[in-house]
Amino acid sequence: MRLPRGPGSLLVQIETALAAEGQPLRWAIVAVEPAADPQAGPGGAVLTIEAVVLA
Repeated sequence: MRLPRGPGSLLVQIETALAAEGQPLRWAIVAVEPAADPQAGPGGAVLTIEAVVLA
C-alpha cells in the first residue's frame, strides 16, 4: 500500500488506511519517498506499507 503522509499522528493514518482493507495483524513501513510536490511541507512524503490483514 502506498500512503501519502499527512499532518498528525502517523500511527493513526496507517491504522485508518489499513482498517479499510481489514483487521491489521502486522505491518511495516518499507520505504519512504519525498512527495512530488515540493510545497508539501515536512510531512509531505509517500510511505510504502506492507501489511498482513484479516479480511
